[in-house]
Amino acid sequence: MDPASRLDTLTAICLEAGQLALHYFKNQDELVIDHKGHQDFVSQADREVEALTRSLLEDAFPDDTIVGEEDAPKPGTSGFTWVIDPIDGTTNFINGIPAWTVVVAGVSNGKTQIGVIHDPCNSETYAAKAGNGTTLNGKPILINDQRKLSEGTVGVGYSNRVDGSGIVRLVAGLVEEGAMFHRNASGALSLAYVAAGRLLGYSEEHMNAWDCLAGQLLVAEAGGQVEMQDADAMIADGGRVVVGTPVVFDRLLEISEKAFATEV
Repeated sequence: MDPASRLDTLTAICLEAGQLALHYFKNQDELVIDHKGHQDFVSQADREVEALTRSLLEDAFPDDTIVGEEDAPKPGTSGFTWVIDPIDGTTNFINGIPAWTVVVAGVSNGKTQIGVIHDPCNSETYAAKAGNGTTLNGKPILINDQRKLSEGTVGVGYSNRVDGSGIVRLVAGLVEEGAMFHRNASGALSLAYVAAGRLLGYSEEHMNAWDCLAGQLLVAEAGGQVEMQDADAMIADGGRVVVGTPVVFDRLLEISEKAFATEV
């Protein structure tokens, strides 16, 4: 199947998965929630939305590999890999905060080829295909923001997989630069907001592939700049993520590298 058809199919799958997630979100009393670790939760909705997404992907693309946050990888033979985060922003989700997304990226040859971030609460669907731009609800979006860091807001992320000192230095660096900072506890949604021109950039010391690959493609295809990584390496190990408008990217990367340095 060609990339455009894959993207159309993926978008439909994410919309269906989003409806299931939204049902649970609106019926919080039905949720079963497990505590995986410090500030790390997984809900019944996460598991069931991933199961549905996997099933729909397997039906549509039986030869593809599937990697998800909540279940073991499903091997494939096609050389194409789907990377799933059923609900990015689980902490928001289980607390009734409408800032979470269904996220899927498609990867081949070490590069993200297609990506969808679907926000059911706001009926917003971001989609991108490598070399073909980014859309929001089917309409093309393009980053054309001339503001400096001191004139806008940067999204920041924090994971308990890394020491907390890095995010403290990052926020301090942004404040010293005169920038506002924003954390909504959904890295994927923040990346989508950069693509949509709502944030000037986003920085996080470590993200898993299912949280960031789709969003990085959205930003790049909308005309933003992305700290590039091999997608297969990100699937294996995760890594640092820095994106931004062309105006702020270099300076945001500089601030981020200083903040996340192992020796300060």
